[in-house]
Amino acid sequence: MSMNQGNASDQDETVVGETGKDAPVVCGNLMERVVERGNLIAALRKVERNGGSPGIDGMAVEELRDYLREHWPEIKGELLRGEYKPMPVKRVEIPKPGGGIRCLGIPTVLDRFIQQATLQILQVQWDGGFSDHSFGFRPGRSAHQAIERALSYLRKGYRWVVDIDLEKFFDRVNHDKLMSLVKERVSDIRVLRLINRYLNSGAIIGNVYHPTGEGTPQGGPLSPLLANLLLDRLDKELERRGHRFARYADDCNIYVRSKRAGQRVMAGVTRYLSQKLRLKVNALKSAVARPWQRTFLGFTLTYSCKSVVSGKAVKRFKEEVRRHTFRTRGVSVKNVVSTMRRYLLGWKAYFGFCESRSILKELDSWVRRRLRCYLWKQWGKGGYHELRRRGVSRDLAWNTAKSAHGPWRLSRSPALAFALPARYFASIGLPSLQEMTMGQLNQPNRRGT
Repeated sequence: MSMNQGNASDQDETVVGETGKDAPVVCGNLMERVVERGNLIAALRKVERNGGSPGIDGMAVEELRDYLREHWPEIKGELLRGEYKPMPVKRVEIPKPGGGIRCLGIPTVLDRFIQQATLQILQVQWDGGFSDHSFGFRPGRSAHQAIERALSYLRKGYRWVVDIDLEKFFDRVNHDKLMSLVKERVSDIRVLRLINRYLNSGAIIGNVYHPTGEGTPQGGPLSPLLANLLLDRLDKELERRGHRFARYADDCNIYVRSKRAGQRVMAGVTRYLSQKLRLKVNALKSAVARPWQRTFLGFTLTYSCKSVVSGKAVKRFKEEVRRHTFRTRGVSVKNVVSTMRRYLLGWKAYFGFCESRSILKELDSWVRRRLRCYLWKQWGKGGYHELRRRGVSRDLAWNTAKSAHGPWRLSRSPALAFALPARYFASIGLPSLQEMTMGQLNQPNRRGT
C-alpha cells in the first residue's frame, strides 16, 4: 500500500483564531494530514483490531489491506480533490437490553478506514476544547470517571438527580445544526464535504435504499466525535448556568439539592435542547429522582455514596449466561466456559469497579450453579458414577442421583458442590468476577455453591 506523505507546509497545518465559542478553526490543508502515511497506518491497524461485520459491499476487514495496496492511489486522489463519495451504510436492528430496538449503520470497511483516519486528526484538534464534564468516547476518559464525578456531587450534598434521556439521539441529530458547528472548527472544504457526505450517504435496509436526512448513524468511527461536538453545546450551557453534571455520550445526569430545583432544571434544559439543538427529551425515560432510584451507565449510586451494579445490569448478565448454559447440546463444559470467558472478563473489567463486592460474590456462585446444573443434565443416568468418580461418598452420591429434585435444585446440593468445587471451574478457565485466594477457591461457601 503506497501512502505517500502529503506536502502540506507548516503554515497550512496550523490552528489559528477563535470563533468566540471556544471552537478553534482548523485552517489550511487538513485533508493532507488525514492522508498522511503515519496517520493512515494507525487508522488501518485500529480498524483491523476492531473487526466487525462487512458493509453493503461484502468486503471483510481481513481483505482491506490488500484492497488498499491496489486501489489506494486512486482513493487518495479522490479525497485530495474532494470527490470521494462514501457508500450507504448497512442498517441493522439490535434489540436493546431494556426493550426496544437500536439501529446501527454499518459502513463499508473502506469507509470505516477513512472515517478513522479523519477522526484521528479531528479529535486531536477538537478534544481539548470539550467540557471537563464530558467523559464518553474521549481519549483518557471513561465511564468510571463519570461515575466518580457523580459520586463526588452526592458527597457534597447534591442528592437529587435530573436524569435526561434524549429520544433516539443518534437518529435525530439535525444535519444543518451539526454542520454549522463543524464549519466553526474546520475550513478545509474537502473535509467539510466528506463529513457532509457521510451524514447523507443513506442506508440500505434489506435491499432498499433509504436517504438519511437526519441523524449520525451508530457504527461509524466519526459518529461519537460528531455527537460530542453537538452535545458540547449543552455542556457549555450547563456550565454557564453553574450546574454540576456528568455526561457520557447522550447520557446526562445533573445533580441538584432539591426536587423543586431539579424540576426547574429539567424544564429549562428540555427547552434548551429543543430550541437550540433541535433535540427531544424522552419524557417517559427522563426523571427528577434520588440517584439510588435511577441507573447511570449500568450503576446505581447508593445513599451511602457508593456505586453498585444496577439491577438491570445484573438481569442482563444472567440472561447472557443462561443463553450459554440453557441446553447441553452435547457441548463440553470446557467449551461452554471458553465461549463465555470473553464476556465474563469484559463484564468484570467494567462492573468490577463497583464498591459493593457482595454482588460479585453472589454472581460468581450463581454462574457456578448454572454450570453444575449444565453438567448434571449432561451426565443424565450416569450422574451417580460421575459423583463417585469425583470422590463423593456412596450414600450421598446415591441419594443425590435418586433425588426427585430437578437439576437447578441439585446444583446447590452438597454432593455437586463437593464434586465440582470452585477450583474445578477455575482450572478449566472460568474467570472469577471477584478476586479470590486459592484458599477460598478450595472451599464451597456456606450455601454449598
